[in-house]
Amino acid sequence: MAAIYLIPNTLGDCDLKNILPEGNNLITNNIRHFIVENIRTARRFLRKINHTFPIDDCTFFELNQHTDRTKIASFLEPTKKGFDIGIISEAGCPAVADPGADVVAIAQRKGIRVIPLVGPSSILLSLMGSGFNGQSFAFIGYLPIENNARTKKIKQLESRAANEGQTQIFIETPYRNMKILSEILNTCHNNTLLCIAADITLDTEYIKTHTIGEWKTKKELPDLNKRPCIFLIHVQK
Repeated sequence: MAAIYLIPNTLGDCDLKNILPEGNNLITNNIRHFIVENIRTARRFLRKINHTFPIDDCTFFELNQHTDRTKIASFLEPTKKGFDIGIISEAGCPAVADPGADVVAIAQRKGIRVIPLVGPSSILLSLMGSGFNGQSFAFIGYLPIENNARTKKIKQLESRAANEGQTQIFIETPYRNMKILSEILNTCHNNTLLCIAADITLDTEYIKTHTIGEWKTKKELPDLNKRPCIFLIHVQK
């Protein structure tokens, strides 16, 4: 029976052997139909897994913000002929903060087996490294772009963290990381805890937790510009 395999990608340029299980590579080597965010980078990833990977024998379906949502179901047609399909994210785990979730939802409705493979998730890895509540947490994704709405959202997240003890996790476009960091420091209370996690699993990995007050006293904040980064807020009872 054909299946949909969720194939994790790396979180950046690193040695695959340190991040992905060999079993993932063995499975991926036998798949010839892929749903990906970007065909070019997906090809590069497959060649990294196996430099002799038969790219020209593969069929790629591109799924991103430009994809016509009415065509997504057609991407699963190969399974009717017994062909497995692999979903590859641009980074990390497919279907987590990723358009691959749309495909998985359709596959579940159609009764197609979905098999998630083990791989790095920046959300879980940052939570593990933060020292925050791992029993109750929420991933918010991106905050609003508009200034007032973003400030209001940060206050709401801090309030939820304080009232419910729930860790709040969110991300920003890499070139806006420093701007949102400044806004967090100007908006949150001094006793609120903030963890900054950047370049997770890479040689330049940075994961630090301090109170807002402690971050403010630092002579120099980490340079987060154009680095994959995730922010976590927590308030200790």
